[in-house]
Amino acid sequence: MKVNLEVDCTPEEARRFLGLPDLQPMQEAVMAKLQQQMLEAIAAASPEALLKAWMPMAPQSSDQLRDAVAGLFRMFTPGSGGWPGPGPRQDKD
Repeated sequence: MKVNLEVDCTPEEARRFLGLPDLQPMQEAVMAKLQQQMLEAIAAASPEALLKAWMPMAPQSSDQLRDAVAGLFRMFTPGSGGWPGPGPRQDKD
């Protein structure tokens, strides 16, 4: 004996007929939380955030950068007090 039963209903109607719980509110909450976490991860991967994380002691403003570069030039400029210059040779025999 062969029986064919064709049911025409929506998934919502089938869920109610079978007595399954409605997971739509939980799914929406999980998706909202996932979206929030993804947006936070994207913000953490911005170039500015990566630079601050990788180089915490790097100059944060243009004034600090200018002062750091000027200090480097002063340090390696002869006669500026930052570099002792060539001193007497000390040969060891």
